[in-house]
Amino acid sequence: MSSTSIEKKNAFWFHIGALLTVTAWGVSFISTKVLQSPGIQLTPTEVYIFRFILAYLLILAICHKRLWSNSLRDELLFAICGLCGGSIYFIAENTAIEYTLVSNVSLITSVSPLLTAMLVGVIYRDERPSKGIIFGSAIAFLGVGCVIFNSSFNVNIRPLGDMLALSAALGWAIYSIILRKLNALYSVWFISRKTFFYGILTAVPFLFIQPGTFHVSVFAKPEVWGNLLFLGIVCSMVAYVIWAQAVKRLGAVKASNYMYFVPIVTLVASQLLLDEKITWVGYLGCALILLGVWLGDLMGRAKRG
Repeated sequence: MSSTSIEKKNAFWFHIGALLTVTAWGVSFISTKVLQSPGIQLTPTEVYIFRFILAYLLILAICHKRLWSNSLRDELLFAICGLCGGSIYFIAENTAIEYTLVSNVSLITSVSPLLTAMLVGVIYRDERPSKGIIFGSAIAFLGVGCVIFNSSFNVNIRPLGDMLALSAALGWAIYSIILRKLNALYSVWFISRKTFFYGILTAVPFLFIQPGTFHVSVFAKPEVWGNLLFLGIVCSMVAYVIWAQAVKRLGAVKASNYMYFVPIVTLVASQLLLDEKITWVGYLGCALILLGVWLGDLMGRAKRG
């Protein structure tokens, strides 16, 4: 087997890993909704902190020999990863739902791949997005809009919630770019552990901004610890490690395009678990997302060839 064939085969598994990761993140919206439901009433900050503490402790058991990074500069980059890819992204996204429509939040946060592509094009000359990737991303983004408005075309502009959603999308784009740099120097386990630590640390102030009514008795409910285990182990520890590997192998732009699949997964999961109806608009959106991602990859490979 030639080196090119081996490289393509290895790349295939990283694509699968990225797809499985966004699948878990798509289902995570359902788990988060359950934990923030009236019967449980955990705040967005509490849900985030509980899941990331669990993920941090688990990954610490695996990666604990090294404490600090190579320099203060790298330590600051890890802090930014924890802030942008952790506390800001999740807390801003979940809080935005309280101030604007869920459709607005989903649509705005889904622009993170486009923001990533634009920022990468400005910062790194060796990974500037091709016209094919931009074209494919535009089609996929149109599909995201269809998926989001599966059951309603009602769009209201509510500045506070929409700005929070936009800050979440921008935070994830910044995280993806910094992750690209750190991947060249550290293992994905070390990067994930650092991200979780600083994500938890930077989330603590939000507990005072969003005071909750948390009581330890809620953990007696199977749906609470069940969903937290899923969020902490699968959606945080495992997913972040796989995602870091995917960004390292595929590049920040190509890996980020898989984020377009999150609304599809959420849509299907909502139908299966919450009995929410999928209309023809939703199916059209799924088709456009798949078409956009496929075209972007196809045109990108044609240009390289």
